Amino acid sequence: MIAVITGDIINSQHADTEVWITRLKNLLENWGSSPLAWEIYRGDEFQFKCNIDEVFWRFLAIKSLIRSQENLDVRIAIGIGEENFSSEKITESNGTAYVHSGRLLNDLKSDGHTVSIKTSNEAVDRDLNILLKWSSKDFDNWTVATAEIIHEMIMNQDITQEDLARKFAISQSSVSQRLKRANYELIVETNQYFRKKISEL
Repeated sequence: MIAVITGDIINSQHADTEVWITRLKNLLENWGSSPLAWEIYRGDEFQFKCNIDEVFWRFLAIKSLIRSQENLDVRIAIGIGEENFSSEKITESNGTAYVHSGRLLNDLKSDGHTVSIKTSNEAVDRDLNILLKWSSKDFDNWTVATAEIIHEMIMNQDITQEDLARKFAISQSSVSQRLKRANYELIVETNQYFRKKISEL
């Protein structure tokens, strides 16, 4: 079983494409090579695959990267399932994970939410989607400053608040306040819950 994330950038026409696309490519490169593991296509859509236990953290890494740029956001559809056919290009691979993810992105565009998940288990979908709807009320309102801090924490689990204070040239208490405002400890707990639910599929 694998996870496939299909996403598109919200408001991409109002931003400097070169900036966000370069940063997104650099992020995705950390997780695999293109076009086998990820691809950006149709200007502002992208797809990549990862292990199921990493998917919530990967989603948050992308969300925080895009939210750390003014006026930008991202819609993300998470599909969990099989990969029946693996092509040299991810966009030509197939299986239930890809079908779930692709269809879900179309649903998201019409229902106004920014993240959703589809597995082959309706009860798990219901539980995780309620969780995602609640947490997105927070994620969708991250300021640029909050998103930057969250992104650093996700990408570097060993980073200290002192390191962050130096990186952003702010006081350690400011770092602490931003993490508190972002409910970072709750985000970590949510990731653990997410992994547990998906491991039961």
